[in-house]
Amino acid sequence: MVVYNIRRMNKRDGPLLQKVLRTSRNKRRKKMNEIIKNIEAAQLKPEAPAFNVGDTVKVYGKIKEGNRERIQIFEGIVIKKQGGSCRETFTVRKNSNGIGVEKTWPLHSPNVERVEVVRRGKVRRAKLNYLRDRVGKAAKVKELVK
Repeated sequence: MVVYNIRRMNKRDGPLLQKVLRTSRNKRRKKMNEIIKNIEAAQLKPEAPAFNVGDTVKVYGKIKEGNRERIQIFEGIVIKKQGGSCRETFTVRKNSNGIGVEKTWPLHSPNVERVEVVRRGKVRRAKLNYLRDRVGKAAKVKELVK
């Protein structure tokens, strides 16, 4: 197989050759995209937890200490969700002894055993970064009533 470097091609080589090279490169790229999608689909959790930004959640995270494994619960407000497919992450914030603590987890990680929704929040933002500046009752989110 002959590989041409398009940057070094002359004008006399013609647009037809450039088109042939571009199409073969696109075919390889499409094939790689399919392979990557298959690998990512295998890493997704079968049933991902359903929660939104503003919800108060309990995250059951696996923690390894030496050769033992235990589950630690982290309860707080979801301040952002980002990404998609197997790269999706979410950030939970809580106040612990007057100090704000935030943790970010991959949604489809095996270290996140489950996410339990404690209460639904009513918010009009996709990211609740303004909660970082607020303290006490001002840092609350209204509850969604159905």
